[in-house]
Amino acid sequence: MSQEIELKLALPPKALAALRRHPLVAGAARQGSAKTLDNTYFDTPDLRLKERKIALRTRRQGRVELQTVKCAAESTAGLTSRPEWEQPFSGSFDFSAVDAPKVRKLLTRHASSLAPVFATRFRRETRLYAPDDKVRILMMIDTGEVVAGDRRAPISELELELVAGEPLDLLLLACRLAADNPLMPSDISKAERGYALHLGTRLEPARAEASAIDSGDSPLAAFRTLAYSCLRQWQANAVGATEDGAPEFIHQLRVALRRLRTLLSLFAPILPPEFVEHWRARLGENARNFAEARDLDVLYEEILTPVATDEAGHSGSEADSVIALAERIGAERERARGESLHTLDPAAQGRLMIGLTAALHALPDDGARADHALADFTVRQLERLRKKVRRRHAAAADRSRTHLHALRIALKRLRYALEFFAPLLPAKPTRRYVATIVRAQNALGFVHDVDVARIRLAHYAGDDPELRAAAAFVCGWHGPAYARLGRRALRDVARLLGEDAPWAAARG
Repeated sequence: MSQEIELKLALPPKALAALRRHPLVAGAARQGSAKTLDNTYFDTPDLRLKERKIALRTRRQGRVELQTVKCAAESTAGLTSRPEWEQPFSGSFDFSAVDAPKVRKLLTRHASSLAPVFATRFRRETRLYAPDDKVRILMMIDTGEVVAGDRRAPISELELELVAGEPLDLLLLACRLAADNPLMPSDISKAERGYALHLGTRLEPARAEASAIDSGDSPLAAFRTLAYSCLRQWQANAVGATEDGAPEFIHQLRVALRRLRTLLSLFAPILPPEFVEHWRARLGENARNFAEARDLDVLYEEILTPVATDEAGHSGSEADSVIALAERIGAERERARGESLHTLDPAAQGRLMIGLTAALHALPDDGARADHALADFTVRQLERLRKKVRRRHAAAADRSRTHLHALRIALKRLRYALEFFAPLLPAKPTRRYVATIVRAQNALGFVHDVDVARIRLAHYAGDDPELRAAAAFVCGWHGPAYARLGRRALRDVARLLGEDAPWAAARG
């Protein structure tokens, strides 16, 4: 078995010529002539291998034919490490060399029902990047297509495969290449793309992954694990927004960026201050690029649409003016959505992702000091955030827009922290505690949306008396829910603060 460590980067076909001319690519030694690779992927009729995240393929390269088995591994920002078994193929499968017993048993059991599912055909150009005697990286440019029946999808990728050196060397090379080329990290293998094409599945917005930290981790190891998880969510939604354009991709992209910024603040005591300051600023700036589109989505869908469709709640003239206002907001929404998709430059997003991944790999291990055991660190940070919620709750007694919004932000950060540290906490009390936070946070979110709507609707209504009346009517229509949910949120938070915190049992 070999352990393959590679970094996959997607790029538009029109950018391939510039990539080939890049000094680091053009100056690297060619590894033979370009080769055309024909690959056929096999599975059972009910896709048992896919279910177990195993890829089985045969590859024909000239007169040579190989059999390869790969198992999926965690991939972040395109950087992947996974087990692989490769051997000559003589026309029938032989799994005796697969030294992972469970994998070999599964393949052997289903050998008789294996059949072709999809294929890839691409041209591969290979160069060797060897800046010194310690680092050797294969640079492979793949161009071609994935084929499943009559469906096709293009392949345009740069794969960096580590021959000698450290994973950070891959990332540093990627940073240099991405500075001048539109490279987007890709965690989706050719096999995964083939299965998606075969099944006709579309990309779905990626939500936050469950935390995978362990009580035996150092705080720095836990931080890296959680940061990589947020990176995967960010990356998947950036790709989805580029290919699909649905608003939920942008929303989940912003969620990933918010979680990353919360994570940086949460682990700031064990991180270099310049690292925290730099990346909080860059991620915040990136998130702000998409804020207007999301705000107008909420204004249109959550604030205006319920009023416009409530036939019993207004007269005919009111309905006409509300619909006119909704049409104006709808036009602004489409404009902002178009601008956000234009702002979602895959090259810029890719540079940020690769840069952050490299910075995470380069963090000094002495950042996790011995006096910060993860369990104790968890309790201290959760207590700090709970105290902030307590202060914000006290200030919000005046029901002012500013103080209610500050309470909502404090609750959101406490919720994210509980989700991050969940594996270290008692499951049932933590779920109940988080559920109460989510209820209060959602209520305060609605209050905030109405407060923002008052300002935005007045702006878009301008001096038009009918639109100004419609704006006032919309806000008044939401008035009872606004008051009720504001009161309920404050009660929920008061009850939450009066309970024992679920991390109390983790002290020690």
